[in-house]
Amino acid sequence: MIRHLLSAGDLSREDATLVLDTAEEMARLTEGRAVKKLPALRGRTVVNLFFEDSTRTRTSFELAAKRLSADVVNFSAKGSSLSKGESLKDTALTLEAMGADGVVVRHSASGAPYRLATSGWINASVLNAGDGTHEHPTQALLDAFTMRRHLGELSGKRIVIVGDVLHSRVARSNVLLLATLGATVTLVAPPTLLPMGVEQWPCEVTFDLDAALSGADAVMMLRVQSERMKDAFFPSAREYSRRYGLDARRQALMPPEALVLHPGPMNRGMEITAEVADSDRSVIVEQVTNGVYVRMAALYLMLAGTAGTTTPEEAA
Repeated sequence: MIRHLLSAGDLSREDATLVLDTAEEMARLTEGRAVKKLPALRGRTVVNLFFEDSTRTRTSFELAAKRLSADVVNFSAKGSSLSKGESLKDTALTLEAMGADGVVVRHSASGAPYRLATSGWINASVLNAGDGTHEHPTQALLDAFTMRRHLGELSGKRIVIVGDVLHSRVARSNVLLLATLGATVTLVAPPTLLPMGVEQWPCEVTFDLDAALSGADAVMMLRVQSERMKDAFFPSAREYSRRYGLDARRQALMPPEALVLHPGPMNRGMEITAEVADSDRSVIVEQVTNGVYVRMAALYLMLAGTAGTTTPEEAA
């Protein structure tokens, strides 16, 4: 297992499968138990360093680390020295002085986790919890984990990703990881919401959502990230929904066993209707649950798994 988890593209097929298999083991060892804690990371310190607000992701990482019995410290930009202008380097040196073993970092600047991991400022393992519009590798891993639980191995499966690809770190990480796992990925988006260079990504691109749905094993809707849009990327929310939203009519075009995913939070009524989001094909709530298992697996493999200190089975 790699020391840092910065990009889904850094994972080999063996690495990715190891994370997914370990997450399955974490689920098996904790599901249905009154006490869900494992002692695997006892004595280790995990710091959640969030320069960008995200209650859902931070809580998921915090819960994952605590279920492994790690000591958890939360740093957020608001109300801390980070909001007073402290540099990334000084923050790293502070964490190093405190003895952090793992740093989970979210930053609005693409590449900030890479800088933290490679600068030599810190010896801790660094896990990218989302950087700018670049990547969000654990979201891609939990999406793959969720799909694998329903569809089996993902090699040969057809995954359709729809919406605001331009601002989505989730889309990029998913395309890289799913290609590594042997799946075929199709991106569907308005031309204005596709990034430059997307033709170099290992995926197909189309503007016709109805046509893409017919052969899909899973359809992943992306959130329209209005807060990152300084220009008009589409005429109106109604027009976007009409062309690229998933409603009951379009769901009927999908094969009966095809899944519906969304990384959340959802704009109900825009990229997905409430009827589809709450349907029996939707695994959106399950994605949240599986996020904890996948993050437990990633933290365990980065901080303890390679040291051979204990296996998840021994830790139960």
